[in-house]
This record gives sequence, C-alpha cells and structure tokens, in this order.
Amino acid sequence: MDGFGSYSGFASVYDALTSDVEYEKRCDYIEAIFQKHMGFAPNLVADLGCGTGSVCSILSSRGYDCIGIDSSDMMLDAASKKAGSEKILYLCQDMCEFELYGTVDAFLCMLDSLNYITDSEDVSEVFRLVHNYLNPGGIFVFDVNTHFKYASVLADNTFVFEENDVFYTWENCFDGEFCDYRLNFFVKDGDAYHRMCEEHSQRYHTHEEILKAIELSSLSLEAVYSELSFDSPHDDDQRLFYVVKKN
Repeated sequence: MDGFGSYSGFASVYDALTSDVEYEKRCDYIEAIFQKHMGFAPNLVADLGCGTGSVCSILSSRGYDCIGIDSSDMMLDAASKKAGSEKILYLCQDMCEFELYGTVDAFLCMLDSLNYITDSEDVSEVFRLVHNYLNPGGIFVFDVNTHFKYASVLADNTFVFEENDVFYTWENCFDGEFCDYRLNFFVKDGDAYHRMCEEHSQRYHTHEEILKAIELSSLSLEAVYSELSFDSPHDDDQRLFYVVKKN
C-alpha cells in the first residue's frame, strides 16, 4: 500500500506550501521527455500520486487528456475544485492497486511519490500495473529522492518555515533506508493558529532495486537524468528522473 493516507489534513495547505515547485517548468520538462523518448505524441496521460492535481491541470490546459490517481480523497477534493478539473478524470485509488478502463500513452509519478511506497514488492507491483495499462511505445516518467538528499540534506535535521500564513516545523530521521518525517503545522485563522500534525515515511530506493522492478515488469529503462535536465546524474543530485518504456 502507498503512504498517502495521512495526507487528509495536509491537503488544505499543500498548494500553499508547494508554491515554489514551478509546476509549469516541470510540465515543460515532461513534454520535452515525451518528444525525446516517444515515437508519437501522447494523448492520454495518467498521473500516479497526483495530489491536488497541479500537473494534471497544466497538462490538460495544454491539450492532453489526463487521469489523476491518488489514495487521498481530500487531495482529490482539492484537485476537483481547480479550474478545468471537469476535463480530468480523478480516481481515488492506491497506486499499488489501481484499475483503469483502458490503456494510456504515458504514466507519470512526480515529486518523490514513489518513495512513499516503502515495500519493494509494492514498487514492483506499480511497475507491473503500469506495463499492463501502458500502450506499446508509451513511457513511464517518475522521479525519486537520492541517497544524497536523505543523508546530507534531510538527514536528522529539523527545519522551520513560515510562508503563506502557515508556520511549520519539519523533523527528519533517516536510518540509511527509511526517512521518517514529523510535521507540525500552525495555520493562521484570524488572530489564532490552528495546529495540524502529520507523520510520513519514505524509503530510499537504490538504482539496482529500481532496475529489478523494471525488468520484472518487462519494461525497459530508457534513461536516468538529473532533475529537470538531460544531464547524466551527479553525486550531489537531490532528485533523479527515470524514463521507462514499453517496447
């Protein structure tokens, strides 16, 4: 099972706290990957762990038919309230168990959503399902956090932020494989603050584990890139992009 069930309260502040993600730039990069690695222009795109639908909304506005899949009904409720959401099919499903009505041209899994799957067999199941619902020649684009990010950036550090009327602390604990987060949010409500607590876990997936999951699913690895580029990975990358294809 994926680890997004605890996102119910977080959904109300998620967009405010990810305003620096530059979703338009990420969608530019996704489209560049489509052009580089596909022999045809994709029409139907499915986003696994779509959250509040930011990627789906942008791609939909650019002419793609989109399916957003997420296990948090609160996240999907926020997604359904965005402009143009009536053109997008949102499904409340676990990415390890999702079912579609037909095949798609491309799958996405952005912003380390795959790291929230902490069981290696479940990761393999995601790839198996992607292969099952992906058209021949279609691709699966996903990103993952690197060991450098977990060990050197997040590590056992505590961060304090205040932005968009939200004050929050972010405590991390990394044991070399699993990274546990404890988040305390204080959301401004008039002259007072409303507190919300969230606890999440992610797992560092090694390149070898990812390759094994790809091979077991009969997909093939096309490329691994530094974040938002077509460069080969660097030692200090915090996030890597994988492109996998169904031949």
